[in-house]
Amino acid sequence: MAKKNAVVVGGLGIIGRHIISALENDGGWNITTLSRRKPDFRTKARAIQVDLLNKKEAEKKLAKLSNTTHIFYSALAGGIAAENVEGNVNLVKHSVGSIAPIAPKLERVVLSQGGKFYGCHLGHHKTPSIETDPRHMPPNFYYDQQDALARLQRGKKWSYSLVRPEVVVGFAPGIPLNFFAILAIYATICRELKIPLNFPGPDAAFNALNRYTDAELLGRSMLWMASEPKCANEVFNMTNDSGFRWANVWPKIADYFGCEMGVCMPMQLSMFMEDKRPVWNKIMKKHNLKADIYENLSWEFADWNFNRTWDTLLEDVKRIQYGYHEVMDSWECFKGTFDKIKKNKGIPNIK
Repeated sequence: MAKKNAVVVGGLGIIGRHIISALENDGGWNITTLSRRKPDFRTKARAIQVDLLNKKEAEKKLAKLSNTTHIFYSALAGGIAAENVEGNVNLVKHSVGSIAPIAPKLERVVLSQGGKFYGCHLGHHKTPSIETDPRHMPPNFYYDQQDALARLQRGKKWSYSLVRPEVVVGFAPGIPLNFFAILAIYATICRELKIPLNFPGPDAAFNALNRYTDAELLGRSMLWMASEPKCANEVFNMTNDSGFRWANVWPKIADYFGCEMGVCMPMQLSMFMEDKRPVWNKIMKKHNLKADIYENLSWEFADWNFNRTWDTLLEDVKRIQYGYHEVMDSWECFKGTFDKIKKNKGIPNIK
C-alpha cells in the first residue's frame, strides 16, 4: 500500500512533535514538517524551515507539496493570547491555504484548538464544556481560524476535523508554553534551596477540578481523526478523561521531587523566578544535565495556570461515541512526563 503524505504545521511544538511520533510509529506515512527552526529531536521527517507569517515565502517554499494527503495543524503565533487573531489566522491561510489548492489528493486537515474556545481563559464558564457550546464574546483566534478553514474547504473534496485539548502535558525542550517543564523546574529548585514545595496559587485553584491532555494521547487521537471517515467536518474534545485537583496530586509531585509538602502560598512565579537562572545553571552543572529545559519558558503561563480558581472540564463523550476510547490516569500522565524529562537529562535523577 502506498504511503500517505502528511504535512505537520508547527512540528517543533509539544503537539507537533507528538503528531510526528504517532505518524512514525504508525509507519504508513511520508512526513514533512513546517517550522522556523530545524527539528531538535531525532526524526525521519523532512523539514522545511519557513516563516508562515510571510505569505510570499510560504507560497514559494510549499509549492512542491502537491502530493500532500493530510495536514496536521498545531502552530501558534505570538503566545497564548486569544486576542492575537491576525497572526494566527494568517498561519492557517499561509499553510493550509497554500497547500490545499495545489494538492488534488488532499483528504483531511486536522486543526488543533483548545479550552480557550469555551472561555476557560476568562474565568468561570459552562462546564462540562461540550463541542456544541456557543462561542463567547470575541476576539478569540480559534473562532477566526475555524471560520477561515471552513471557507477554504467550502466546495472542495477534502474535509477537516477540529480537536480541542486542554493543557497539553509532554516533553519538548525550548517550548515557552511547556507547563510541566515549568513545574519540574520549580520543584527541582525548591529541592535545591531546601524549601517546601508550596502551591503558588490560591486555595480555590488548589481545589478546582481540571482535565489535562497527554501529548502522546493527543498525537494518536489526531491520527485517528485524520483516518476515520466519521470524523469528517467534526469537532472533538480530547483530554485524558481523568480529572484531577491539585490538592490530590500535589503531595505526589512533592514526593516525586524529594521535596517537603508545602501549603498554598500565592505568588507570581514570573517575579520570583526572575533571579533563579544562576540556581538552575548550578543544578545543571552539578548533575550533568544535557537538556536545558529552562530556556525560553513562559513563567507568565505558569501564573495563569496556577491561578485558575474555576473548574475547567472538557467533556470527552463525543470522541468515545465516535470510536476513540483511549483514556489516561492524570497522575500517570504527569509522572510519565517527569520521567521523560529525567530520561532526557532535563532534571536530576535523584530523590
